[in-house]
Amino acid sequence: MITRMNLKTLFSAAAVCFALLLQGCATGPSAIPSNPADPLEPLNRTVFQFNDQLDRAIIKPVALAYRDVTPSLVRRGVTNFFNNIADVWSLANNVLQLQGADAADMLFRVTVNTFWGLGGVLDVASEMNIPRHTEDFGQTLGRWGVAAGPYVVLPILGPSTVRDSVGTLVDLNGNLVSRSGDVPVRNSLNALGIVNLRANFLATGDVLDAAALDKYTFTREIYLQRRRSLIDREAPEKEERFDLPETLPETVPAGVLAPATAVDGASPTPVKAP
Repeated sequence: MITRMNLKTLFSAAAVCFALLLQGCATGPSAIPSNPADPLEPLNRTVFQFNDQLDRAIIKPVALAYRDVTPSLVRRGVTNFFNNIADVWSLANNVLQLQGADAADMLFRVTVNTFWGLGGVLDVASEMNIPRHTEDFGQTLGRWGVAAGPYVVLPILGPSTVRDSVGTLVDLNGNLVSRSGDVPVRNSLNALGIVNLRANFLATGDVLDAAALDKYTFTREIYLQRRRSLIDREAPEKEERFDLPETLPETVPAGVLAPATAVDGASPTPVKAP
C-alpha cells in the first residue's frame, strides 16, 4: 500500500518503471519530437499516459475525498506544516547557492514558524511579511552551471529533466520527513503530504483539463518555462503563462512538484545554466 512506502522507495519504483518502459519502447516506431528539449517524446508520452490514468483511478479520488471530509482550516494547517519542513531544505539550498539574504529570510521563517507557529501549523512568518524563497537541489545545480538535459517524465513523480531527476533524489534524502527513524510515522506523513498536495492542485488540474488540446505538450511547456524562470530568476512573460493561476499552492514532499518564487538575492550569484 502507498501508505507503507516512503519516498525513497517510491523514487526507486519510479526508476524501475521508467527503465521497463524504455525497454518496451526501444523497438517501437520512431517519431520526430516536437520540441528539441524532448528527444524522448514517444517514451515520455507513454509514461505521461500511465501517470494520468493512475491519477484518475487512485490519487485524484483519494484527494477529492480528503478535501471533502477535511475542514479547510485543517488542510491549511497541514499545508503550513509541510511548507515549514520544506523551508528547512530550501534554507540549505539557498546557502549552497550563496544567496545570503534569501538564506537569512528562510532562517527567520523556519525559526518563527517552528517556535511561534506551533511547529509550522500556523504561518506566522507570512503574517510578518517574511518572504519565502523556495529552492530545490535541481535549482542549485542549475545555478552552478549544470545544464538541464533532456526533458523526461518520471513514473508517478511526473515532469522533470535529467538534472532535476538527480536533484529530486537528493531532495528526497534531504527532506526531514524522509529522515525520520519512526517508519510508521514517516510513511503516514509521506502519504498525507502526497494527498494534501494533490488536493491543493485539484483546481489547477481542472483548468489544465479544460484548456489543453494536447495535455502532454501543455504540461511540458509550462514545466520547462517555469524551471527556466526559477533558475534564471526572471519572471515569465505574461503572454506565455497559458492563463494558469498566478499563485500555486506550495507544499512538500520535496521532489514532487513544489512551486517556488524567484526573488533576486543580495549575495553573489553562481554561474547560470544555459
